[in-house]
Amino acid sequence: MNKILGKEPYIHENCRLYQTVLGQYTEIDGHNYLENVRMGDFSYTSPFCIIQNAEIGKFANIAAMVRIGPTAHPMDRPTLHHFTYRRIKYGLAPTDDEKFFHWRGAQKVFIGHDTWIGHGAVIMPGVRIGNGAVVGSGAVVTKDVAPYTVVAGVAAKPIKGRFPEDTVKKLEEIRWWDWPYELIKERLDDFYLPIEEFTEKYFRTGAIEDTK
Repeated sequence: MNKILGKEPYIHENCRLYQTVLGQYTEIDGHNYLENVRMGDFSYTSPFCIIQNAEIGKFANIAAMVRIGPTAHPMDRPTLHHFTYRRIKYGLAPTDDEKFFHWRGAQKVFIGHDTWIGHGAVIMPGVRIGNGAVVGSGAVVTKDVAPYTVVAGVAAKPIKGRFPEDTVKKLEEIRWWDWPYELIKERLDDFYLPIEEFTEKYFRTGAIEDTK
């Protein structure tokens, strides 16, 4: 179905969302589970994603079966099993171990703007993915990823930079992802320009003032 997105998020069937805030023009595809997530404008997920404890920027492209922020078990305890923190479920105590849940929720993943997370990738808790970065399919990301860097593998390692360092610095200053909707619409043709022409046009040319 070719759904036209709008200011209200579009959530497909068979999704469960808890403590989640979605921006404008966002789309959550079918069979997704999101918990303690904040997602910026224009970002989307494909089917069968599980995302927990994450801050996701604008224009993020998340492929199918991606796992972001897989929750940890308490490896320093005599048992890994969750009866020690989901105590109510097993009738072992009148309360759960909220201190543990608070710790787990604080191990947030931060994913920048205009990122691409490939099919089946796993982003471990506490990792930061820079703006414009690409995570290859099936990668397991255990360390921070620099802006506009392509990583792949288990554990993921840098493969290449998308653009020269000078171009990356210009894109980070232009911050086109913060342009309002109407300005993006007005400048749509410029997104088909070679990257050098795009950055030359908008780097320190009053583009930031135009967005206010």
